[in-house]
Amino acid sequence: MLPIIRLPRSVQLSLASTAGALLQPPQGRQIDFSRPFGEEALVSPDSISWRIFKNPIALMVGGIAAVILELAEPAVRTGVWQHSSFLKDPVGRLRRTGMAAMVTVYGARSISEPMIRGVVGMHARVAGETPSGEAFSANDARLLRWVHATASFGFGEAYNRYVSPLSQLDFDRLYREGAPAARLYGVDDAPRSAADVHALFDSMQGRLESSDIVFEFLRIMRATPVLPAPLRWLQPLLVSAAVELIPGWIRACLGLTACHGLRPPQRLMVRLAGAVSDKIVIPDSPPTLACQRLGLPKAYLFGRGSP
Repeated sequence: MLPIIRLPRSVQLSLASTAGALLQPPQGRQIDFSRPFGEEALVSPDSISWRIFKNPIALMVGGIAAVILELAEPAVRTGVWQHSSFLKDPVGRLRRTGMAAMVTVYGARSISEPMIRGVVGMHARVAGETPSGEAFSANDARLLRWVHATASFGFGEAYNRYVSPLSQLDFDRLYREGAPAARLYGVDDAPRSAADVHALFDSMQGRLESSDIVFEFLRIMRATPVLPAPLRWLQPLLVSAAVELIPGWIRACLGLTACHGLRPPQRLMVRLAGAVSDKIVIPDSPPTLACQRLGLPKAYLFGRGSP
């Protein structure tokens, strides 16, 4: 087990800027995860979720994997590609999505619940037709279930593969922990176990389809500067690491071959980055501030080993 790592201030500032690049919108209301003091989040600090979402490697790799899976579903793909700011401002879109995940997991309820209501309200205004003429609405329960399941799968599998192994019970617990927040987003039948998630994936055979948009998304994620310059060399590896999380039959369906994944030395590099980042305490990050809000030590999530 790696010990807690406390780095020089200059290095911590670089890592903090990396976390900010992934999480904080360039404009808009700043979220104070340290207030109101003592107020609980939707998920408890001893949860699997709190441990997984603190890790920036799992967050980025899992988030990219989730988007790949979402883009495989034609209605979700049309909604994301035609009704969001991703094409015009991919970094801003990623930051807003990352911050929404942080608020959902770590934010005080008085902050997270209104934010979720706002997201639901925005989704209510998104509707249209796929290129094949199928009508869709962003608040359709079936589509919301797919988006929620792919996100939970992506973050959990990224942590399991590149940070620290999770057991079957850990995965089941992760999915159960996400169900209350999922209901607030409009998902009443969120998968509550790994078996539920795999059954949902299997049910999508014949529904998921290949699209040039998936490859355009991967190109954007490799080319758009998301990480700070000193760490930008790692970004293409994280994109390839995300591809490797996609179940084999879906990769085949999308046309994602071995060349889109990692070579063995690269795989080891991503795993090392994930393991090391899991032990670095960044003082002003959402997980650390949320621990302070609940009267817990700053290093609470970083010194107790794997989930």
